[in-house]
Amino acid sequence: MNEKIRVHVEQALTGEDYSLSGPAEIVISAGRIESITPVDAHDGQRLLAMPALTDAHNHGRALSTTSLGCGGKPLESWLPQLAVTPSVDAYESAAVSFTQSLLGGATSVMVHLTRPMGLLPIAEEARQIAQAAQDVGVSIGFAVAMRDRNPLVYGDHTALLESLGEEARAVVEQTWLRAMPSIAEQLGWVESVAEAVADMPNHVDVQFGPTGVQWCSDELLSAIADASARSGRRIHMHLLETSAQRQWADKTFPDGIVGHLASIGLLSERLTLAHCVWANTQEFEILSARGCRIAVNASSNLHLHSGIAPVAQMLESGVDVAMGLDGCALDEDDDGLRELRLFHLLNHARGYAEEAMTPVRALRAACATGRAGLGLEPGGVLAPGMPADLLLLDLNALDRDALMEVDPRDYLFSRATKAHIVDIYSVGRLVVRDGVALGVDLKDLQDELRASVRAGLASKRPILSIWPELEKSIAAFYKGCC
Repeated sequence: MNEKIRVHVEQALTGEDYSLSGPAEIVISAGRIESITPVDAHDGQRLLAMPALTDAHNHGRALSTTSLGCGGKPLESWLPQLAVTPSVDAYESAAVSFTQSLLGGATSVMVHLTRPMGLLPIAEEARQIAQAAQDVGVSIGFAVAMRDRNPLVYGDHTALLESLGEEARAVVEQTWLRAMPSIAEQLGWVESVAEAVADMPNHVDVQFGPTGVQWCSDELLSAIADASARSGRRIHMHLLETSAQRQWADKTFPDGIVGHLASIGLLSERLTLAHCVWANTQEFEILSARGCRIAVNASSNLHLHSGIAPVAQMLESGVDVAMGLDGCALDEDDDGLRELRLFHLLNHARGYAEEAMTPVRALRAACATGRAGLGLEPGGVLAPGMPADLLLLDLNALDRDALMEVDPRDYLFSRATKAHIVDIYSVGRLVVRDGVALGVDLKDLQDELRASVRAGLASKRPILSIWPELEKSIAAFYKGCC
C-alpha cells in the first residue's frame, strides 16, 4: 500500500511562476505531488518548500580538481592536467559525487563521463555509476564521451612536441597521443552502456557525448547525428566554451561553426550544448530554431578563465537555458543554491534596464529546463501531478534577523546555500533528512576515496614531473597561434 506523505510548510514556491502559497500542506503519493492545500499557520519548524534543482551539466567528479593541483588556469591547461587523477573505484567515486550534488539541492544530474576510470569495461563501469545513483537517490542522464582528434591542443602537435625535452616528449606521447578508438567502436560503447543499465529501477538516460567540435571530426559528429536520429537518443556536447575554441572554430569553419553543425544534422531538440560562452546572437538564433538547449555553468566559466556566458542574448534569441554546475561550483562544494544565486546575479539587468534574467527565469533554468536534456518528464515546479522533487529550507535560518515580514524569495536570492536545506524528496523518496544524506555513508566513502587517490598518485609521478614543462609549451602554443 502506498503511504501518503504530508509536509507542512510556512511557504512554498508553487506553479510555473514560483508564487508564494502561504501556509500549506503538501501531500506526496506514489512519487508525485497529490495536492498543495492552504492550512492555518502552525507552531512547527518554519519551512520553505521549493522544487529541487536539476544540474544540467556535470561530469561526476568526486574531488575538487584544485586538490589535484589543477586550480587557477584556463581550460586548455586544466583539462590535460586532469591526467594526474588516479583511477579509483567507480561506484565509490560516483556515490560521493552524487551525494554531494544531492546535498547541494540537485535530485537530477547530467553526467558527461569524459574520464572513465577505465578499471572495468565501460558498460560495467556505467552500471556501477547507475547503481550509485540509485543508492543515493538521484536521477541521471549519462553521456558516453566520444572524441577522435586534437587530444592535447587544438591543431598540429608537432611544434609543441619539438619544444619539449626527450623525457617530456615520451610521457606526452604515451599519455595524450595514443591512437584513438574507431568511430564504430565508440558508437558501440553507447549501445553497450544502454544495455547494461536497461534494468536499473532509477532513471538513467543514456546519451551520445561528443566532447566538443574541436575534439570530434566531422565523420564522428555525422555518425552521431545519424545514430541519434535513428534511435532518438539525446546528445550532450560542449560548444564554444573558451576564447581559444572560438578562434579555432572561426579558422576551421569560416562560414560559421553552428551553421556547419546544422548542415550535418547534429542540431535538434535532442541536443544539449554546455557553455556557449563565446557564441553570438546569430548562432543562438540557429540553435533556437532547431530546438537545442544550452546548459550554462557560471562558476566553472569563472574558475577556468572562460568568461561570462551571454545569457540575456540566449534568452532573447529564444533558446531554452538551463543551469549546470560542471562539478565546479563557486566554492568547489556542489552547492546548487549558491550557484543559483550567482547565475542570477551575473545575468540580471544592469540598473533599471528591462530584465532578461528574472528570479522566475533563474528558477526555471535551475529547476525545470534541464530536465528535458536528461530525458526526464516535465517537472521542476510544485503543483499537483508533478514529480515530487522538492527541497525544504529552514526559514528561521534564512530570516536570521527576524525584523519584519520579507518575501522569502528575497532571502533565497540573496543568501541561500546548501546549509539551509533541511530535507529533500526525490520522486517522493526522502533522501536527505536534517541535512544528512540517507542513501549512503558519505563520510566513509569520502575517506576511502581520498585514501585511494593518495595511493594512486604514485603511479602519476611521470606526468607530475614533466607537467611544468608541458604547461609552458601549451601556453606558448595558444599565445603563439591562437
